[in-house]
Amino acid sequence: MTQCNSGNCGAAANTGAMDEQDTAVQDSLGRIKHKFIVMSGKGGVGKTSTSVNLAMALASQGSRVGILDVDLRGPDVPRMLGLEGMLDLSKNRKLNPMRYSEYLAAVSIESISPSKDDAIIWRGPVKYSAIRQFIGEVEWGQLDFLIIDSPPGTGDEPLTVAQTISDAKAIIVTTPQEVSLADVRKSINFCKTVNMEIFGLIENMSGFACPHCGEALDLFGSGGGEKTAEAMGVPFLGRIPFDTRLVSCGDAGKSFRDTHTDSPVSKAFDDIAQAMAKLIA
Repeated sequence: MTQCNSGNCGAAANTGAMDEQDTAVQDSLGRIKHKFIVMSGKGGVGKTSTSVNLAMALASQGSRVGILDVDLRGPDVPRMLGLEGMLDLSKNRKLNPMRYSEYLAAVSIESISPSKDDAIIWRGPVKYSAIRQFIGEVEWGQLDFLIIDSPPGTGDEPLTVAQTISDAKAIIVTTPQEVSLADVRKSINFCKTVNMEIFGLIENMSGFACPHCGEALDLFGSGGGEKTAEAMGVPFLGRIPFDTRLVSCGDAGKSFRDTHTDSPVSKAFDDIAQAMAKLIA
């Protein structure tokens, strides 16, 4: 019998492991109807709060929703949802997502880290493998929507999603001021380069109603997101007003929508979620 060359055996084992992971990833994705990655050109535009509140809005309408936090350096989804503890294993030896409600569950690197304050210092290949594991080695089950919260910019994480989930659609979040719009145009061009469909653009922090006099104030300007969407040829999904209570609810891990059901912010998220829900009507 021909002896095995150890180098070749190692390469064969790695190839086998990759093939097995590919199968697991495709099996998980095959159970999810619609996948959306929420992106932003820069930090501080409310991308994660947009991801969380969109997921909540979809779940409140009866859709089965998963939210995947691939912001490996700054995972905030569990805190915004008020989720604590670690992920456990299913009977199939896969990770169970942490359940927020009957219709909404989440997975984040924070939920497998012993210390929430540990810094994640990973290079590209490790990030690539981790994101694929979060898809293929998690018991997502049958979902109507998977909302993927990515870090700002066009680095390893959104690129991995684009390469792994061929039918993912992008939702791009911006604020009205020009410095944010300049960066969001890069995100739009990134999507076009990797052939990712852009579902639309959201203008966040668009206007603020003074709690004392009710006068509308444009803290960060207004209308720039819609103009950019029109100029770049992408759909405009709507404006999310600025509301200080959204910040306090996120910090406390409380649902803004449940606490302030009739607010303009909740209505804006509901309207966008309804447009997304038409995909499964």
